[in-house]
Parts: sequence; C-alpha cells; structure tokens
Amino acid sequence: MVNTLRSHPPSPTANPAQKTNKKHQRLIEKTWQTNSNSNYTEKIRDLGQTFRYEDCCDRDWNIPEISLLYGTSFYETASEQQKRILNHLYWMTLYQGVTATELGAIVYNQITAGVFEEIGSHDTLCHELDLETAQEKQHIRTFQKICSKTKLALLGKTPIGNSQQKKSANQLRGSMAIDWQYYGFRLLAKLLLKNYTGYYSPYLKAFEQKGQSIPVPTHGVVGQMAPLLQLKFLTINFGMSPFLACQTYAIRYASNIILKAQEICYSRYFLETERQGKPVPAPTAVSRYHFLDESFHTTISQALAIGLHQDFPRPSAYEKFVANRMFYNIQKNLLGGLSGVLPGRCVTDDCDFMLFFYRILQSQSFGLSAREALHWLEKCFCQEHEGFHVTLKYHQKLLIELRRVFSALDYLWPVNREFQLMAAGASIPQAIQTNLQTFKRFSRLVALYSTTKMD
Repeated sequence: MVNTLRSHPPSPTANPAQKTNKKHQRLIEKTWQTNSNSNYTEKIRDLGQTFRYEDCCDRDWNIPEISLLYGTSFYETASEQQKRILNHLYWMTLYQGVTATELGAIVYNQITAGVFEEIGSHDTLCHELDLETAQEKQHIRTFQKICSKTKLALLGKTPIGNSQQKKSANQLRGSMAIDWQYYGFRLLAKLLLKNYTGYYSPYLKAFEQKGQSIPVPTHGVVGQMAPLLQLKFLTINFGMSPFLACQTYAIRYASNIILKAQEICYSRYFLETERQGKPVPAPTAVSRYHFLDESFHTTISQALAIGLHQDFPRPSAYEKFVANRMFYNIQKNLLGGLSGVLPGRCVTDDCDFMLFFYRILQSQSFGLSAREALHWLEKCFCQEHEGFHVTLKYHQKLLIELRRVFSALDYLWPVNREFQLMAAGASIPQAIQTNLQTFKRFSRLVALYSTTKMD
C-alpha cells in the first residue's frame, strides 16, 4: 500500500494536506527510522518460539504485588507455589487483554493509513503504520503461544480465555456479507462528512468490492468505545475524516499509557533480575521487549493525537461530538472503577470477571469446590483488603498522567479532558458496594446453572 501512495488535490473546504507541522513530521521520521532499525520484535518472536512453561515455572515473573488476588485473604492463605501461580496468571490475564486490544490496532492502523495515503504527503507515516501492524501481528502470536501453554499447565483444558480471543479473531477476518445496515451507515457518514469523501480509505473499499462487511473488533480497548452497530458506523467515520482518523490514535494513546503503567513494572523487574545475574523468565523478557517496542507506537499515537490533527481543518461540531463520545465511553467502560482482584485494573469488576476467577479457583491448581469458590470470591470481591489499595495507588498515578497528556486537547469536553468519570470511580467503598450487588447476581446465576445441570 505505501509504495503506491496517491496524491489527490484537496477539496476547497477540507484542504487537509496544505499545512505540515515540521516538528511532528520530524518526530514521525525519527520514530520510523529508529523503529525500523530495532530488533525488539524479533526478540519477542524468538522468545515465543522457544517458550516452555516448565523452564520458568519455579520463578516469579514480576514482583508479588503484580499477582492475581494479591492482598486478599485468599492470597494470604495460599501456599508459596500457589502465590507463584497467581503471579504467572496475572501475566496471562494481562496479555490476553493486550492481544484483544492489538487485534483492534491492526484493523485501525490499516483503515487510517488508507486515509493518510489518500491525503498524500504522509508516506513515512504510512510506512510506520504498516511496520507497526506487522509488529502487532508478531506480538499477538507470541502472547497467544505463552498464554496458551501457561493456561494448559496451570488450569488444564478449561474455557478460560479462549472464547474471547476466538471471537476477536473472527471479527477481524471480515467474512460477513455486507447487509443493508452497512450501506445505511456509509450513506449517513458521507452526508455528515461530505467534504472528506475523497479520502475514503482504500482498506474499507477493498472489503466493499469483495462484498464483505468491514472488520470491527469488539474486544479490547476499541470494543469499549461503543456497542457493535455504533462501532460499525464509527469505523466508517474513521476511514473518511482526517480528524477522526487521528482521534483513533488519541484512544490508542490512552491505551498505550494504561499498558505502560503495568508493563513498566515488568521492565524494572527484568532489569533488576538481570543486574543480579539471575536468569530472566521468558514472559518477563517478552514484557520488557514489548514495552520497548510499544514506545515507538506510543510516540506515533502522541504525534497524531496531540499534533497532526492540528494540521487539518478545525473539526466540525459533529466530529467533535464523535471524538468526545469515544472518550466518554472509554472512561465509563475502561477506567470507571477499581478492581480488588487484579491490581492496576481501573474498571468495575463484572459477572464475567467473577466467572473467570470462579473457574480459576476450581481449576487443578487450587481444586476448590463450587461452594468454597463462592465463599472466597465473596471475600475477595466484597470485603476491603490490601489489593484494593494497591489498585487505588495505580489509579491515582494513571489519572495524573492521563490528565497531563490530554489537557492539551481543547476540543474535549471538560468531563473528558479532566477524566471526571475516572476520578469519580476512585472509591474503595463504592467499588465494594458495586461488587456486592454484582456478586448477588453472579451467585444466583451459579445456582440457576447448577439446578439446570442437575435437571
């Protein structure tokens, strides 16, 4: 794609390629050159190809604080081996989520690169986005290998984690036929963004020509922006408006910052282990190299979200609304609470997450009965413990960083620019009260399932 960039004459009102901010251009050029010469992706690939869980099962992969259920009464009563297992399962849980998010990044990198290709004068940026897409694909392959082998070793053949990844992968194949909704969405987008129809992404056009629906990732950070039908409509917008194409990177920038807050701990643990002359567990090394690889992606996200959009015409009221709604939903769905069982997870725990832990506690590594698992779930989710305070600490640091970064975007509503929804969720009593209600629903579902199964 990037070898056949086309330069279209800008429309009289849009004219998005007329001004080039040299500072942003230099940053993109430098990032492309440095990223092209790096070998972090290759190191991640090699670690994935040679990974065997038994080679690093006897060592922590991070500090104890970065473990599932850390600070809970269950963690305190667990054996040293079980604590290590919870440390390993944190890595698996984190990178299953990262996999889902990077599947979304692959799609939107290609969609937005098509917009920048149609604009012209963004050759290097398109090259960088193509490189990032290739890197994300390799990251995902390694994450899936390590997660799969770790899950099999610790949890056996349980359904934990598999269904979400399969659903995400299916969405990315774009194999569904185009229906009337798609044509309706496309027509509406063209009416609302009539000045930008000349920049419609070739990536989306290719799916249309094959009679296929556009791929819409429904998991990870992207999946938190809107329900499926709205997300289909938004995706067409991202593939048409230069401003909204940049705004996908505002969301990705927030995602980069969230992940960095967790991966930096793995990176430090890697360096400290290496300094002590001890062997570094492969998953820890993968986190370290992924942290370094993603630094290039973070720089590009910053350049597009904070800088490049200023080179285009001021956004319309409609474009501002779309951008703000994206941010609002991300706050609400991804940053609106505190988890007491996964330190660093700034989101309200739901029934799906309780089911995830319910299955873990009944797995071969812990062997609890259904009644025992429910007993410990209530203690871990619904009673105050150190794990909530660890998450609150991460929440406060992350809130400060997000406010600092996005304060420069004057088109954001105050609720988004100041991350007010996220700030409102920083309450341990509120998190516990919400979990109590969720646990009641979850317990009823478990009881109903057990009764149905017996019948």
